Amino acid sequence: MVRDYCHGRFHRGLLVYGLGGVFEMSLNSPLSRVLGSGSAKEGTDHWWMQRVTAVGLLILGLWFLISIAALDSFAHDDMHAWVREPINALMLLLSGVTIAWHSVLGVQVVIEDYVRGPALKVVSIILNKFVHLFLGTAAVFAVLKVALGAPL
Repeated sequence: MVRDYCHGRFHRGLLVYGLGGVFEMSLNSPLSRVLGSGSAKEGTDHWWMQRVTAVGLLILGLWFLISIAALDSFAHDDMHAWVREPINALMLLLSGVTIAWHSVLGVQVVIEDYVRGPALKVVSIILNKFVHLFLGTAAVFAVLKVALGAPL
């Protein structure tokens, strides 16, 4: 393999000099060149994280439904007692963080696909991340406040 500097960038592979200019012959197969690299080189990571958080939300959602269905009463004091149990507090914290993360990924895809203009798109993506960070932090704060015994 040769590493050569040509036309302002480094090339990995073989450079073939011909009448039409310089051509690069890559030692990688076409499939290996495209796997895992979208236009921004991070598309598959984003896609996988959406799927992983979706599966996590399915599991956490099932836990939530089963756990709530097992309660005898939905009175305010009973719900506080339920949240104060350590496993329930932990699962609620995981749910809040996972919901915020999954939501920020989904809204980002919508912004990238439907918002026109690069400046508005960048501002929208940054605002999306800050809003979801705030909402996730508020969820964590609320669960911790109740779980650690804040007065009613």
